Amino acid sequence: MAPRGQNGAREKENTMAKRLPNILLFAIDSIRRDHMSCYGYPRLTTPHMDRIAAKGMLFENAFSPYIPTTPAYVSNLTGRDVIATQQVALSPLGPMDKEQPTLPEILKKAGYNSVCVGHGDWYRGFDKYVGYASWGGSWEERPSPKAGALNDAALPELERLNRSRKPWLMYLRHMDPHSPYYPPPPFDSMFYSKDPCSRKLPDTMKAVRAFKPFADYISSWLPPGIRDAEFVIAQYDGALAYMDACIQRLVTRVEELGIAEDTVIVITGDHGETLYDHGCWFDHHGLYEPTLVVPLIYYWPGKTPAGVRSKAYTLHEDMIPTLLDLCGLKKFAKGAKFDGTSLVPYFKDTEGTPRSEFYITECTWMRKHGWRTPVWKFWEALEPDFHHKPPVELYNIVEDPEEQVNLADKEPQVVETLRNRMNAWIKKRCRQTKKGNPILLHSIGLDRRIGSIETAQKLQKR
Repeated sequence: MAPRGQNGAREKENTMAKRLPNILLFAIDSIRRDHMSCYGYPRLTTPHMDRIAAKGMLFENAFSPYIPTTPAYVSNLTGRDVIATQQVALSPLGPMDKEQPTLPEILKKAGYNSVCVGHGDWYRGFDKYVGYASWGGSWEERPSPKAGALNDAALPELERLNRSRKPWLMYLRHMDPHSPYYPPPPFDSMFYSKDPCSRKLPDTMKAVRAFKPFADYISSWLPPGIRDAEFVIAQYDGALAYMDACIQRLVTRVEELGIAEDTVIVITGDHGETLYDHGCWFDHHGLYEPTLVVPLIYYWPGKTPAGVRSKAYTLHEDMIPTLLDLCGLKKFAKGAKFDGTSLVPYFKDTEGTPRSEFYITECTWMRKHGWRTPVWKFWEALEPDFHHKPPVELYNIVEDPEEQVNLADKEPQVVETLRNRMNAWIKKRCRQTKKGNPILLHSIGLDRRIGSIETAQKLQKR
Protein backbone atom coordinates (compact mmCIF):
# COMPACT_ATOMS: atom_id res chain seq x y z
CA MET A 1 0.00 0.00 0.00
CA ALA A 2 1.39 3.38 -0.99
CA PRO A 3 2.22 5.83 1.81
CA ARG A 4 -0.46 8.42 2.56
CA GLY A 5 -0.40 11.19 -0.04
CA GLN A 6 1.95 9.36 -2.43
CA ASN A 7 -0.74 8.69 -5.06
CA GLY A 8 -1.74 12.35 -4.97
CA ALA A 9 1.88 13.39 -5.39
CA ARG A 10 2.32 11.04 -8.34
CA GLU A 11 -0.89 12.32 -9.90
CA LYS A 12 0.38 15.87 -9.57
CA GLU A 13 3.73 14.89 -11.10
CA ASN A 14 1.96 13.23 -14.04
CA THR A 15 -0.25 16.27 -14.55
CA MET A 16 2.79 18.54 -14.54
CA ALA A 17 4.63 16.23 -16.94
CA LYS A 18 1.72 16.36 -19.36
CA ARG A 19 1.27 20.14 -19.18
CA LEU A 20 1.29 21.69 -22.61
CA PRO A 21 3.07 25.02 -23.01
CA ASN A 22 1.39 28.35 -23.47
CA ILE A 23 2.28 30.19 -26.69
CA LEU A 24 2.84 33.95 -26.65
CA LEU A 25 3.20 35.02 -30.26
CA PHE A 26 4.31 38.52 -31.21
CA ALA A 27 3.34 38.95 -34.90
CA ILE A 28 4.61 42.48 -35.52
CA ASP A 29 3.36 44.44 -38.51
CA SER A 30 5.96 46.14 -40.77
CA ILE A 31 8.99 45.32 -38.63
CA ARG A 32 12.26 45.84 -40.41
CA ARG A 33 14.69 43.16 -39.29
CA ASP A 34 17.83 45.14 -40.09
CA HIS A 35 16.62 47.92 -37.75
CA MET A 36 16.66 45.59 -34.75
CA SER A 37 19.80 45.72 -32.64
CA CYS A 38 19.85 41.91 -32.22
CA TYR A 39 20.24 41.72 -36.00
CA GLY A 40 23.18 44.13 -36.00
CA TYR A 41 21.58 47.57 -36.22
CA PRO A 42 23.90 50.14 -34.58
CA ARG A 43 21.07 51.95 -32.76
CA LEU A 44 19.90 50.16 -29.63
CA THR A 45 16.29 49.87 -30.77
CA THR A 46 15.29 46.48 -29.32
CA PRO A 47 17.20 45.79 -26.08
CA HIS A 48 14.41 43.68 -24.55
CA MET A 49 13.87 41.55 -27.63
CA ASP A 50 17.66 41.27 -27.82
CA ARG A 51 17.59 39.73 -24.35
CA ILE A 52 15.01 37.17 -25.45
CA ALA A 53 17.10 36.38 -28.53
CA ALA A 54 20.21 35.99 -26.37
CA LYS A 55 18.40 33.35 -24.31
CA GLY A 56 16.64 31.71 -27.24
CA MET A 57 16.89 30.69 -30.89
CA LEU A 58 17.30 33.37 -33.57
CA PHE A 59 16.96 32.73 -37.30
CA GLU A 60 19.09 34.96 -39.50
CA ASN A 61 17.32 34.16 -42.78
CA ALA A 62 13.58 34.36 -42.13
CA PHE A 63 11.45 35.62 -45.01
CA SER A 64 7.94 36.84 -45.69
CA PRO A 65 7.65 35.61 -49.28
CA TYR A 66 4.11 36.87 -49.94
CA ILE A 67 3.69 40.62 -49.58
CA PRO A 68 1.65 42.33 -48.04
CA THR A 69 -0.25 41.83 -44.75
CA THR A 70 -3.12 39.52 -45.66
CA PRO A 71 -1.21 36.75 -47.47
CA ALA A 72 1.58 36.95 -44.90
CA TYR A 73 -0.66 36.44 -41.87
CA VAL A 74 -2.75 33.78 -43.63
CA SER A 75 0.38 31.77 -44.44
CA ASN A 76 1.61 32.28 -40.88
CA LEU A 77 -1.68 30.99 -39.42
CA THR A 78 -2.25 28.07 -41.81
CA GLY A 79 1.22 26.75 -42.67
CA ARG A 80 0.34 26.91 -46.38
CA ASP A 81 1.91 28.71 -49.33
CA VAL A 82 0.19 31.33 -51.45
CA ILE A 83 -1.06 28.87 -54.09
CA ALA A 84 -2.76 26.76 -51.43
CA THR A 85 -4.28 29.70 -49.53
CA GLN A 86 -5.27 31.70 -52.66
CA GLN A 87 -4.64 34.82 -50.54
CA VAL A 88 -2.17 36.96 -52.46
CA ALA A 89 -3.42 40.54 -52.12
CA LEU A 90 -4.17 42.99 -49.34
CA SER A 91 -7.83 42.75 -50.34
CA PRO A 92 -8.34 39.10 -51.31
CA LEU A 93 -11.04 37.90 -53.70
CA GLY A 94 -12.52 35.46 -51.19
CA PRO A 95 -12.37 34.23 -47.59
CA MET A 96 -9.84 31.84 -46.10
CA ASP A 97 -10.37 28.20 -47.04
CA LYS A 98 -12.59 26.65 -44.35
CA GLU A 99 -11.12 23.22 -45.06
CA GLN A 100 -7.65 24.34 -43.95
CA PRO A 101 -7.32 24.45 -40.15
CA THR A 102 -5.72 27.49 -38.56
CA LEU A 103 -3.27 27.41 -35.66
CA PRO A 104 -5.91 28.19 -32.97
CA GLU A 105 -8.26 25.56 -34.43
CA ILE A 106 -5.54 22.91 -34.21
CA LEU A 107 -4.63 23.95 -30.67
CA LYS A 108 -8.28 23.88 -29.60
CA LYS A 109 -8.19 20.10 -30.15
CA ALA A 110 -5.42 19.97 -27.53
CA GLY A 111 -7.50 21.92 -25.01
CA TYR A 112 -6.07 25.37 -25.64
CA ASN A 113 -7.86 28.64 -25.09
CA SER A 114 -6.93 31.40 -27.53
CA VAL A 115 -7.19 35.13 -27.98
CA CYS A 116 -6.14 37.39 -30.84
CA VAL A 117 -5.33 41.04 -30.15
CA GLY A 118 -5.31 43.37 -33.14
CA HIS A 119 -7.08 41.32 -35.81
CA GLY A 120 -10.73 40.86 -36.64
CA ASP A 121 -12.31 37.45 -36.94
CA TRP A 122 -11.49 37.26 -40.66
CA TYR A 123 -8.40 35.36 -39.40
CA ARG A 124 -10.49 32.43 -38.32
CA GLY A 125 -10.39 30.18 -35.26
CA PHE A 126 -9.60 32.23 -32.15
CA ASP A 127 -11.91 31.98 -29.15
CA LYS A 128 -11.84 35.74 -28.66
CA TYR A 129 -10.83 38.82 -30.65
CA VAL A 130 -9.84 42.05 -28.96
CA GLY A 131 -9.23 45.34 -30.72
CA TYR A 132 -7.17 48.36 -29.69
CA ALA A 133 -6.21 51.80 -31.02
CA SER A 134 -3.63 50.54 -33.52
CA TRP A 135 -3.40 53.56 -35.82
CA GLY A 136 -2.44 57.19 -35.48
CA GLY A 137 -4.12 60.36 -36.65
CA SER A 138 -2.73 63.53 -38.14
CA TRP A 139 0.52 65.24 -37.15
CA GLU A 140 -1.41 67.45 -34.75
CA GLU A 141 -2.94 64.39 -33.05
CA ARG A 142 0.38 62.68 -32.28
CA PRO A 143 1.67 60.70 -30.46
CA SER A 144 0.03 57.34 -30.90
CA PRO A 145 1.12 54.94 -28.15
CA LYS A 146 -0.01 51.86 -30.07
CA ALA A 147 1.89 49.24 -28.06
CA GLY A 148 0.67 50.76 -24.80
CA ALA A 149 -2.90 50.47 -26.07
CA LEU A 150 -2.20 46.86 -27.06
CA ASN A 151 -0.94 46.14 -23.54
CA ASP A 152 -4.07 47.68 -22.05
CA ALA A 153 -6.10 45.20 -24.10
CA ALA A 154 -3.77 42.21 -23.74
CA LEU A 155 -2.88 42.24 -20.04
CA PRO A 156 -6.43 41.56 -18.79
CA GLU A 157 -6.65 38.74 -21.34
CA LEU A 158 -3.37 37.31 -20.12
CA GLU A 159 -4.71 37.30 -16.56
CA ARG A 160 -7.96 35.69 -17.70
CA LEU A 161 -6.18 32.97 -19.69
CA ASN A 162 -3.90 32.23 -16.77
CA ARG A 163 -6.85 31.79 -14.40
CA SER A 164 -8.37 29.14 -16.67
CA ARG A 165 -5.46 26.79 -15.90
CA LYS A 166 -5.64 25.54 -19.49
CA PRO A 167 -2.80 26.04 -21.97
CA TRP A 168 -3.33 29.11 -24.11
CA LEU A 169 -2.37 30.87 -27.33
CA MET A 170 -2.11 34.66 -27.34
CA TYR A 171 -1.54 36.14 -30.81
CA LEU A 172 -0.55 39.82 -30.74
CA ARG A 173 -0.42 42.10 -33.76
CA HIS A 174 1.76 45.09 -32.89
CA MET A 175 1.40 48.09 -35.21
CA ASP A 176 4.03 50.57 -34.01
CA PRO A 177 6.40 50.01 -36.97
CA HIS A 178 3.49 50.60 -39.37
CA SER A 179 3.11 54.19 -40.52
CA PRO A 180 2.26 56.66 -39.12
CA TYR A 181 5.35 56.32 -36.92
CA TYR A 182 4.25 58.15 -33.76
CA PRO A 183 6.23 57.05 -30.70
CA PRO A 184 5.49 58.95 -27.48
CA PRO A 185 8.20 60.87 -25.59
CA PRO A 186 11.05 60.25 -24.98
CA PHE A 187 11.15 57.75 -27.84
CA ASP A 188 10.19 60.41 -30.43
CA SER A 189 13.49 62.22 -29.81
CA MET A 190 15.63 59.24 -28.79
CA PHE A 191 17.43 59.08 -32.14
CA TYR A 192 16.85 62.61 -33.52
CA SER A 193 16.62 65.94 -31.73
CA LYS A 194 17.18 68.50 -34.51
CA ASP A 195 14.60 70.61 -36.33
CA PRO A 196 13.69 68.45 -39.36
CA CYS A 197 12.21 71.49 -41.10
CA SER A 198 15.34 73.65 -40.89
CA ARG A 199 16.21 75.22 -44.22
CA LYS A 200 19.85 74.64 -43.36
CA LEU A 201 19.30 70.96 -44.06
CA PRO A 202 19.31 69.39 -47.53
CA ASP A 203 15.78 68.72 -48.73
CA THR A 204 15.80 64.92 -48.93
CA MET A 205 11.98 64.83 -48.74
CA LYS A 206 11.41 66.60 -52.07
CA ALA A 207 10.99 63.38 -54.04
CA VAL A 208 8.70 61.98 -51.34
CA ARG A 209 6.42 65.03 -51.53
CA ALA A 210 6.38 64.78 -55.32
CA PHE A 211 5.22 61.14 -55.36
CA LYS A 212 1.52 61.73 -55.98
CA PRO A 213 0.12 58.29 -55.07
CA PHE A 214 1.40 58.71 -51.50
CA ALA A 215 1.83 62.48 -51.18
CA ASP A 216 -1.45 63.21 -49.38
CA TYR A 217 -1.03 60.35 -46.94
CA ILE A 218 2.58 61.07 -46.04
CA SER A 219 2.05 64.82 -45.66
CA SER A 220 -0.83 64.19 -43.24
CA TRP A 221 1.36 62.58 -40.58
CA LEU A 222 4.67 64.42 -40.95
CA PRO A 223 5.55 67.94 -39.78
CA PRO A 224 4.63 70.65 -42.29
CA GLY A 225 7.72 71.74 -44.20
CA ILE A 226 9.80 68.67 -43.33
CA ARG A 227 13.06 68.46 -45.26
CA ASP A 228 15.06 65.70 -43.58
CA ALA A 229 14.18 62.05 -44.32
CA GLU A 230 16.42 61.00 -41.44
CA PHE A 231 13.79 62.36 -39.07
CA VAL A 232 11.20 59.91 -40.40
CA ILE A 233 13.62 57.01 -40.10
CA ALA A 234 14.40 58.08 -36.53
CA GLN A 235 10.67 58.07 -35.75
CA TYR A 236 10.46 54.52 -37.08
CA ASP A 237 13.37 53.51 -34.86
CA GLY A 238 11.80 55.28 -31.89
CA ALA A 239 8.56 53.39 -32.51
CA LEU A 240 10.54 50.13 -32.44
CA ALA A 241 12.18 51.09 -29.15
CA TYR A 242 8.86 52.06 -27.58
CA MET A 243 7.20 48.85 -28.74
CA ASP A 244 10.16 46.84 -27.44
CA ALA A 245 9.69 48.32 -23.97
CA CYS A 246 5.97 47.51 -24.06
CA ILE A 247 6.70 43.95 -25.15
CA GLN A 248 8.90 43.59 -22.09
CA ARG A 249 5.93 44.62 -19.93
CA LEU A 250 4.02 41.56 -21.18
CA VAL A 251 7.04 39.29 -20.71
CA THR A 252 7.50 40.61 -17.19
CA ARG A 253 3.90 39.77 -16.34
CA VAL A 254 4.37 36.24 -17.64
CA GLU A 255 7.36 35.93 -15.32
CA GLU A 256 5.45 37.41 -12.37
CA LEU A 257 2.65 34.89 -12.87
CA GLY A 258 5.19 32.10 -12.55
CA ILE A 259 4.46 30.66 -15.99
CA ALA A 260 7.62 31.65 -17.88
CA GLU A 261 8.94 28.08 -17.83
CA ASP A 262 5.68 26.90 -19.39
CA THR A 263 5.47 29.56 -22.10
CA VAL A 264 6.91 29.54 -25.63
CA ILE A 265 7.65 33.04 -26.91
CA VAL A 266 7.76 33.62 -30.66
CA ILE A 267 8.76 36.95 -32.22
CA THR A 268 8.24 37.52 -35.94
CA GLY A 269 6.66 39.95 -38.40
CA ASP A 270 4.23 39.86 -41.27
CA HIS A 271 6.71 41.65 -43.54
CA GLY A 272 9.35 44.38 -43.43
CA GLU A 273 9.20 48.04 -44.37
CA THR A 274 10.73 50.24 -47.02
CA LEU A 275 11.79 53.53 -45.49
CA TYR A 276 13.81 55.67 -47.90
CA ASP A 277 14.64 52.67 -50.08
CA HIS A 278 13.97 52.16 -53.80
CA GLY A 279 11.47 55.00 -54.02
CA CYS A 280 8.85 53.00 -52.08
CA TRP A 281 8.50 55.68 -49.46
CA PHE A 282 7.71 54.61 -45.88
CA ASP A 283 5.51 51.66 -46.78
CA HIS A 284 5.77 47.93 -47.48
CA HIS A 285 5.49 47.09 -51.12
CA GLY A 286 7.91 45.91 -53.75
CA LEU A 287 9.98 42.74 -53.50
CA TYR A 288 13.22 44.35 -52.33
CA GLU A 289 14.94 42.85 -49.30
CA PRO A 290 13.79 45.41 -46.68
CA THR A 291 10.20 44.22 -47.22
CA LEU A 292 10.94 40.54 -47.74
CA VAL A 293 12.97 39.84 -44.58
CA VAL A 294 11.52 39.46 -41.07
CA PRO A 295 12.83 38.58 -37.62
CA LEU A 296 12.23 35.13 -36.17
CA ILE A 297 12.99 34.19 -32.56
CA TYR A 298 11.84 31.16 -30.54
CA TYR A 299 12.32 31.04 -26.77
CA TRP A 300 11.16 28.35 -24.35
CA PRO A 301 13.30 28.15 -21.19
CA GLY A 302 15.14 24.85 -21.07
CA LYS A 303 13.64 23.64 -24.37
CA THR A 304 15.17 25.90 -27.01
CA PRO A 305 18.95 26.36 -27.28
CA ALA A 306 20.25 29.47 -25.55
CA GLY A 307 21.85 32.19 -27.63
CA VAL A 308 21.98 30.16 -30.85
CA ARG A 309 21.66 31.67 -34.33
CA SER A 310 20.61 29.57 -37.30
CA LYS A 311 21.26 30.25 -40.98
CA ALA A 312 18.32 28.13 -42.15
CA TYR A 313 16.08 29.74 -44.79
CA THR A 314 12.63 29.93 -43.24
CA LEU A 315 9.22 31.04 -44.55
CA HIS A 316 5.98 31.92 -42.78
CA GLU A 317 4.48 28.53 -43.54
CA ASP A 318 7.13 26.90 -41.31
CA MET A 319 5.75 28.36 -38.07
CA ILE A 320 2.87 25.93 -37.42
CA PRO A 321 4.92 22.77 -38.13
CA THR A 322 7.67 24.15 -35.88
CA LEU A 323 5.34 24.90 -32.96
CA LEU A 324 3.56 21.55 -33.25
CA ASP A 325 6.92 19.76 -33.25
CA LEU A 326 8.44 21.84 -30.46
CA CYS A 327 5.40 21.55 -28.19
CA GLY A 328 4.64 17.87 -28.85
CA LEU A 329 1.34 18.65 -30.55
CA LYS A 330 1.71 17.00 -33.97
CA LYS A 331 -0.97 14.39 -33.25
CA PHE A 332 -3.59 17.13 -33.01
CA ALA A 333 -2.94 18.14 -36.63
CA LYS A 334 -3.56 14.67 -38.04
CA GLY A 335 -4.87 14.96 -41.59
CA ALA A 336 -3.96 18.65 -41.96
CA LYS A 337 -1.77 19.66 -44.89
CA PHE A 338 1.20 21.98 -44.44
CA ASP A 339 3.58 23.37 -47.02
CA GLY A 340 6.08 24.45 -44.39
CA THR A 341 8.43 22.27 -42.42
CA SER A 342 9.50 22.09 -38.78
CA LEU A 343 12.56 24.19 -37.96
CA VAL A 344 13.33 22.20 -34.81
CA PRO A 345 16.11 20.19 -36.54
CA TYR A 346 17.79 23.50 -37.39
CA PHE A 347 17.94 24.51 -33.73
CA LYS A 348 21.02 22.26 -33.69
CA ASP A 349 21.93 22.03 -37.38
CA THR A 350 22.47 25.77 -37.61
CA GLU A 351 24.27 25.57 -40.96
CA GLY A 352 21.52 23.45 -42.56
CA THR A 353 18.36 24.64 -44.27
CA PRO A 354 15.03 23.15 -45.40
CA ARG A 355 15.24 25.09 -48.67
CA SER A 356 17.53 27.42 -50.54
CA GLU A 357 15.17 29.05 -53.07
CA PHE A 358 11.52 30.04 -53.10
CA TYR A 359 8.66 31.85 -54.84
CA ILE A 360 7.95 35.50 -53.99
CA THR A 361 4.90 37.67 -54.69
CA GLU A 362 3.72 41.24 -54.16
CA CYS A 363 0.19 42.42 -54.84
CA THR A 364 -0.49 45.76 -53.14
CA TRP A 365 0.65 48.70 -55.22
CA MET A 366 2.58 46.51 -57.67
CA ARG A 367 1.62 43.10 -59.07
CA LYS A 368 4.79 41.08 -59.44
CA HIS A 369 6.19 37.65 -58.75
CA GLY A 370 9.62 36.09 -58.85
CA TRP A 371 12.17 33.67 -57.51
CA ARG A 372 14.86 34.11 -54.84
CA THR A 373 18.01 32.00 -54.40
CA PRO A 374 20.98 32.57 -52.06
CA VAL A 375 22.74 34.49 -54.87
CA TRP A 376 20.10 35.76 -57.27
CA LYS A 377 16.73 37.45 -56.99
CA PHE A 378 14.51 37.81 -60.04
CA TRP A 379 11.01 39.14 -60.48
CA GLU A 380 8.79 40.26 -63.32
CA ALA A 381 5.87 42.66 -63.51
CA LEU A 382 2.46 41.30 -64.43
CA GLU A 383 1.32 44.84 -65.21
CA PRO A 384 2.97 48.31 -65.20
CA ASP A 385 3.25 50.02 -61.81
CA PHE A 386 3.00 53.66 -60.80
CA HIS A 387 6.63 53.67 -59.66
CA HIS A 388 7.62 53.05 -63.28
CA LYS A 389 9.94 50.23 -62.27
CA PRO A 390 11.48 48.03 -64.98
CA PRO A 391 9.30 45.13 -66.15
CA VAL A 392 12.03 42.66 -65.16
CA GLU A 393 14.50 43.02 -62.29
CA LEU A 394 17.47 40.80 -61.43
CA TYR A 395 19.94 41.35 -58.59
CA ASN A 396 23.02 39.56 -57.38
CA ILE A 397 22.22 39.87 -53.69
CA VAL A 398 25.67 38.65 -52.62
CA GLU A 399 27.63 41.28 -54.55
CA ASP A 400 24.84 43.89 -54.44
CA PRO A 401 22.88 43.36 -51.18
CA GLU A 402 21.16 46.75 -51.45
CA GLU A 403 19.80 45.83 -54.90
CA GLN A 404 21.06 48.92 -56.70
CA VAL A 405 22.20 47.38 -60.00
CA ASN A 406 19.54 45.68 -62.10
CA LEU A 407 21.30 42.98 -64.15
CA ALA A 408 18.27 41.78 -66.12
CA ASP A 409 19.57 43.07 -69.46
CA LYS A 410 23.15 41.91 -68.85
CA GLU A 411 22.27 38.42 -67.62
CA PRO A 412 19.40 37.18 -69.84
CA GLN A 413 20.36 33.52 -69.30
CA VAL A 414 20.09 33.91 -65.53
CA VAL A 415 16.70 35.57 -65.97
CA GLU A 416 15.49 32.72 -68.15
CA THR A 417 16.79 30.06 -65.74
CA LEU A 418 15.07 31.64 -62.75
CA ARG A 419 11.86 32.26 -64.67
CA ASN A 420 11.80 28.61 -65.67
CA ARG A 421 12.34 27.51 -62.05
CA MET A 422 9.56 29.81 -60.89
CA ASN A 423 7.12 28.63 -63.56
CA ALA A 424 7.93 24.97 -62.89
CA TRP A 425 7.20 25.48 -59.19
CA ILE A 426 3.93 27.30 -59.93
CA LYS A 427 2.84 24.53 -62.33
CA LYS A 428 3.66 21.85 -59.76
CA ARG A 429 1.80 23.61 -56.95
CA CYS A 430 -1.24 24.31 -59.11
CA ARG A 431 -1.35 20.63 -60.06
CA GLN A 432 -0.94 19.51 -56.44
CA THR A 433 -3.56 21.87 -55.03
CA LYS A 434 -5.91 21.75 -58.05
CA LYS A 435 -5.99 25.56 -57.86
CA GLY A 436 -4.81 28.34 -60.14
CA ASN A 437 -2.22 31.00 -59.41
CA PRO A 438 -4.22 33.70 -57.56
CA ILE A 439 -2.00 36.61 -58.56
CA LEU A 440 -3.24 36.25 -62.14
CA LEU A 441 -6.78 37.07 -61.00
CA HIS A 442 -5.97 40.55 -59.70
CA SER A 443 -5.55 43.93 -61.34
CA ILE A 444 -4.06 47.05 -59.77
CA GLY A 445 -3.77 49.75 -62.43
CA LEU A 446 -1.91 53.05 -62.35
CA ASP A 447 -4.47 55.36 -60.81
CA ARG A 448 -4.55 54.10 -57.21
CA ARG A 449 -3.87 56.55 -54.40
CA ILE A 450 -3.45 55.74 -50.74
CA GLY A 451 -5.38 58.87 -49.76
CA SER A 452 -6.00 59.95 -46.18
CA ILE A 453 -5.04 58.14 -42.98
CA GLU A 454 -8.66 57.03 -42.64
CA THR A 455 -8.64 55.53 -46.14
CA ALA A 456 -5.33 53.78 -45.48
CA GLN A 457 -6.68 52.33 -42.25
CA LYS A 458 -9.71 50.90 -44.07
CA LEU A 459 -7.43 49.33 -46.69
CA GLN A 460 -5.31 47.73 -43.97
CA LYS A 461 -8.16 46.56 -41.75
CA ARG A 462 -8.51 42.82 -41.73
